[in-house]
Amino acid sequence: MWESPAHRRTVYGVLAVVALAILFDGYDLVIYGAVLPTLMADPTQIGALGAAQAGALGSYALVGVMIGALTAGAVGDRIGRRRIMLGAIAWFSVGMAATAFARDITTFGVLRLLTGLGIGAIVATAGAIIAEFAPAGRHNLFNAVVYSGIPAGGVLTSALAMVLRDRIGWRGLFLIGAVPLVLVLPYAWFALPESPRWLASRGRIRQAAEVCASRGLPLEMAAAPGAPRTADTTPRDDRDDDKVAARTGFAALLSPAYRLGTLLLGFMSFAGLLLTYGLNTWLPTIMENYGIDAKSSLGFLLVLNGGAIVGGLAASWLADRHGPRVIVACSFVLATLALVAITVSPPFVLVVALVAAAGMGTIGTQVLLYGFVSNYYETGARAAGVAWCAGFGRLGGILGPVIGGFLVAAGLEADTSFLVFGGIALAGAALTLAVPRSPAQSEPVAVPDEVTPLDFDPPAAAVAGEPVAAEPVEHAGSDLR
Repeated sequence: MWESPAHRRTVYGVLAVVALAILFDGYDLVIYGAVLPTLMADPTQIGALGAAQAGALGSYALVGVMIGALTAGAVGDRIGRRRIMLGAIAWFSVGMAATAFARDITTFGVLRLLTGLGIGAIVATAGAIIAEFAPAGRHNLFNAVVYSGIPAGGVLTSALAMVLRDRIGWRGLFLIGAVPLVLVLPYAWFALPESPRWLASRGRIRQAAEVCASRGLPLEMAAAPGAPRTADTTPRDDRDDDKVAARTGFAALLSPAYRLGTLLLGFMSFAGLLLTYGLNTWLPTIMENYGIDAKSSLGFLLVLNGGAIVGGLAASWLADRHGPRVIVACSFVLATLALVAITVSPPFVLVVALVAAAGMGTIGTQVLLYGFVSNYYETGARAAGVAWCAGFGRLGGILGPVIGGFLVAAGLEADTSFLVFGGIALAGAALTLAVPRSPAQSEPVAVPDEVTPLDFDPPAAAVAGEPVAAEPVEHAGSDLR
């Protein structure tokens, strides 16, 4: 699996950068729900908030996430993964800090929307980065580790809110969300190289080879995808990128080979994010309607996201062995059963267990779904594919808090909320089973057979004049079932 200590060090460094960035995406996901009771109870903070208005306000960040994800997908396959990730970390951190100083509902909502732009770019780019750096046979596991940062961030938020909310207030909790600017961004600058696979897909073979040589990455990552070619093909400059990209990005998603899968994956993400954001925003309030005290109700957010971490990692282990489709479908079904079971008024201990199971089947499923999507598409369409699902799925994320707010404002029984969310989870399972097998297959590529990753001379190998044999390289999407 590892070709050298440098290979392992580089991949784990990339994994750490992306996981930390996603961790704070999860922090942002839950922070609004964690401080919402305070904002609704004290109109001197940002103004008077009713349940319906609070639900709409909770969706503003998700509108930004949708725009950010789709924008990152449109340009990520064109300008690279590294630039998008670094810029998004900085943008998101500044937005969190600025939100802490909001004094009215309008300013708060606008800043949440702007912050969402950076979050969306991170989510859309993370899957592409991991898919292109993860070693063979570990794609689902590495994606699950990274995207488990979302529920892990939720756990962090819940714990900090329980301990610090009365001491530093909601503004202090938002300022904590700006930590990546001073801790994660400097580390990412040095630890995150540009993806050699992306460089090669753009025809920039020389640069891809140089990254492989300097970072100890496998030589095959610098090989251009497509039909066999000879090594006398000199590296193209940036002006050739548009020609290379003619069949990449969103255009590839609409090709006959991917069209149906793209549509179904988008609606799967829609269902998953509706559940994720709906439950994370309204679960404390719904549990209070069951007669549970405020602090314990907030603790259910920790249980929900803790269950998601365990479920996401366990499901990824199974997905690497049995394929992600059936595992994602089973996870959605688990969520349905858990949410419906809560409505029969079981003992408190069992309610805790069922909320954890619901976390496994909702947020945990979304963790696995990102890995499913990033490995479904070929390199040239990968960022666009993840962006499509993260962006279109955010429509569900926008709708989730609104649905929760409507149910609470209408004065319906708490059971109704869980039954509605359970039905949506069941629909997600049906959509998952309908997704066709990925059309992406292993592609023959040109790799100089006279050199090894340890003695590779990038410029010379990239422009050598002798023909070289083509050998297959495992495509990220070829192991989907």
